[in-house]
Amino acid sequence: QVQLVESGGGLVQDGGSLRLSCAASGRTFSSYVMGWFRQAPGKDRNIVAAISWSGGNTAYADFVKGRFTISRDNAKNTVYLQMNSLKPEDTAVYYCAARKEGRTWGDYWGQGTQVTVSS
Repeated sequence: QVQLVESGGGLVQDGGSLRLSCAASGRTFSSYVMGWFRQAPGKDRNIVAAISWSGGNTAYADFVKGRFTISRDNAKNTVYLQMNSLKPEDTAVYYCAARKEGRTWGDYWGQGTQVTVSS
């Protein structure tokens, strides 16, 4: 079992930056693949980025490549999403998620944090 709590959202201007954090409970955090998803009003929840248990492998949605960076600190049970060059279309609720290797996303979610980018 793992519980996830996001922080770091807020209001930022077009072109600005934010860093989201997701603190996880549990002793087995390092065994989970971690991801960030986002959901805008009236739209589906989509994956933004994911990182392997060791941090050695990362993957990004095309719409954030080159702007966002996912990282993790297993000693602190925390995963981060550094978001640079933010655009108004990045406005959404951002969710942290965890899954075991070989399983699909959906077992563990955070409560979400709002990111709003003003033009």
